[in-house]
Amino acid sequence: MKKLLIYSALLIFLGSCGNSGSGELTGVKNRKRYYAPDPFGMVYVPMGSYTMGVSDEDMPYAQLNNPKTVTVQAFYMDQTEITNNEYRQFVYWVRDSLARNLLGVLKADVYLITDDKRTGEKFDPPYLNWNAKLDWNPSLKDNDIRVALEPMYLDTNERYYRRKEYDTRKFFYSYYTLDLKDAARKDFKTAGADPKEASLANRPEGLKNRHYYVHQEVVNVYPDTLCWIHDYAYSFNDPSTEKYFWHPAYDNYPVVGVNWRQANAFCLWRTQFKNSFLYGKKGESVVSDFRLPTEGEWEWAARGGYEGNPYPWGGPYTRNDKGCFLANFKPMRGDYAADGGAKTVIVAHYPANDYGLYDMAGNVSEWTVTAFHPASYNFTWDLNPDYKYNAKDSDPITLKRKVTRGGSWKDIAYYIRVSTRTYEYQDTAKCYIGFRCVQDYLGRQRYDNPSRASKVYR
Repeated sequence: MKKLLIYSALLIFLGSCGNSGSGELTGVKNRKRYYAPDPFGMVYVPMGSYTMGVSDEDMPYAQLNNPKTVTVQAFYMDQTEITNNEYRQFVYWVRDSLARNLLGVLKADVYLITDDKRTGEKFDPPYLNWNAKLDWNPSLKDNDIRVALEPMYLDTNERYYRRKEYDTRKFFYSYYTLDLKDAARKDFKTAGADPKEASLANRPEGLKNRHYYVHQEVVNVYPDTLCWIHDYAYSFNDPSTEKYFWHPAYDNYPVVGVNWRQANAFCLWRTQFKNSFLYGKKGESVVSDFRLPTEGEWEWAARGGYEGNPYPWGGPYTRNDKGCFLANFKPMRGDYAADGGAKTVIVAHYPANDYGLYDMAGNVSEWTVTAFHPASYNFTWDLNPDYKYNAKDSDPITLKRKVTRGGSWKDIAYYIRVSTRTYEYQDTAKCYIGFRCVQDYLGRQRYDNPSRASKVYR
């Protein structure tokens, strides 16, 4: 009995020594190692320094892009512009979530998840049950389902040739953003000039709660298909208006008619969509957020590792040695088709730059997250430069300008240069503007060769 007590005491002592880490600073043990494969459809863009801005004659003498040496950190970027079919996945997700909410009133136990089966915790509001299939054409015996889904469709007096179509004006996506810059500014303002005094106790009551910096956004996600007409009133673009977004022939064409707010909503949905899979199915760590690129990131990626090149392919000309055009733009007066496409063309139709990115010049211009200011090169930092302004609906129109890059199918060669910057208003949608996403690389640098993602459309 005495030996047993001594043996037990010894085990307890050794166990306590192990838990204490022998008094040494060893960090938290048993942390799961982080490994993230390359995101599907994205390519790795290494960190680096380059001269951002014009490297040749400033032809319009706009003085908008004076040379400035900057550094950007490593990130991933979509190999191509977001296509109609990829954006349609977002639209369908919003559509199906609305349907599940409507059917949840009828059958909450089927279409909603109201509590945690393991802990009994009640969810308010409940989660949507994505495992429950939707029946868009219920039989006569399921007339209650038919009635519940009726608000999803156009009213009978709005239907064209009695076609039963979805009312896309109701496809609203609600999401939240955390404004860290706003939090940083207001925290320092509350305690006077000395940042050391900006403690929680010194802040006004409204700033003590984190929800003060969380903003809700509600966006209709369906593209403006009429952009083909209102952008060019005296041109026959009716077929594109009627077919471009939904017809399978255009699945792998870049999505257009998406404004800046819709592009941001897509990025946030893409993040949540991926994280819900990783957390719910595999128990893995969440991924870094998808977002629109900054203006500095976009130009660095478009250059493809070349310093001072005017175009993504590295040369000073818009044709290769065989006389073929290297991008989809307006190469000649009135001749849009000389490069192989009168309007948009299928993504990845032209050669990629040395980072493996397609269509960084031409096809469609691309939204960036950066707000447009004519003098922003003069006051932004030289490390990851960016200028943001979250314009409200009530703000003057000049504060709603967002930088677009890359030029499009309707632009002359000057606008497809990597250094040319222009803008569009955040609440407008155009038939020549699309977007692509980026994702931060978590770490300093990757040392293997940049991979070529599998999403390539020939």
